[in-house]
Amino acid sequence: MGNILFQNALKNQNKDRPPIWFMRQAGRYHSHYQELKKVHTFEQLCKNPSLAAETALGPINDFNYDVAILFSDILFILESLGMNLHYNPGPIFEKLFDESQIKNIKRPQEVAEDLLFQYEAISLTRKQLPQSKSLVGFVGGPWTLASYATGLNKVQFFTPNFFHEKLVFDILIPALKENISLQLQSGAEIVYMFDTNAVQLEKDYFCNRYLKQIKQNIFDMFPKKIAYFSKNKNLALIENINEKFSLSGFVHNPVRNFTKSLKNNSSGFVQGNFPSESLAKPNVDFKKDFELFCKRMKRVEIEERLNWVCSLNHGVLPKTPEENVKYFIDYIREKF
Repeated sequence: MGNILFQNALKNQNKDRPPIWFMRQAGRYHSHYQELKKVHTFEQLCKNPSLAAETALGPINDFNYDVAILFSDILFILESLGMNLHYNPGPIFEKLFDESQIKNIKRPQEVAEDLLFQYEAISLTRKQLPQSKSLVGFVGGPWTLASYATGLNKVQFFTPNFFHEKLVFDILIPALKENISLQLQSGAEIVYMFDTNAVQLEKDYFCNRYLKQIKQNIFDMFPKKIAYFSKNKNLALIENINEKFSLSGFVHNPVRNFTKSLKNNSSGFVQGNFPSESLAKPNVDFKKDFELFCKRMKRVEIEERLNWVCSLNHGVLPKTPEENVKYFIDYIREKF
């Protein structure tokens, strides 16, 4: 069960066309999602497992992606830490997390149990998903969660202090470990860790302190079951990141040097790398950018792209034309 192209890419063995899926493929650009949003709130779509499965399956049915992903949000885990969260349309917290709340924090197992709706959604999605499609779960990266919880998500650079490290290392990482375990047990083939805000961390701290903690306490606990995404440019400095961190794969965010990352990684997949902004352009302009992208990728020999998961450098933007998405998927399937 699962998509053979995706599974082969995980093992760096895919000699066929690349598997295709997009971050935020179930989202605001899609008419299926827009129809659901007319009668349900975002929270309802996420927290009702039947609705979450229906939302996740929409882009599979309409565009024939190779991989489905749990429909949820990375921030729900913060609710279990006592934060009152709602969306309008973006996330809003009534009160930020502070040191006074640490002493009342739930145990990691209790935090994971508060996310039962995610595990039920994964199970329902897998049951309704064609056997030829893969299913992945996801969590937020610990620093990204901490930055939202403490109101730092829009800060450009930040060096964590003792309080932030306690939140990240002693609270969030253990809770995430439980969450990941249950997502995998529910039917996710791998779990993506989206750590966008790790871009705020400077090179030495990111590489030698932060990633080291995640490796020891999460990546090594689930070898080859975690895919990592961060905009931190220092991620590109780490050669063979999949092997070094026991990852199933990682997302290459920068537009430059994508093919170099494919060639340099001999273990696990590398996902990317068409710009989300280009996909959102008017159809004529999108096709110009897409043609250049395809020419560049066709120059890469099959033996050098056995690990390529064809995707975007980030998520699908809200006003992206559906015709662009369909053209992208159909063309990749026909020409590669």
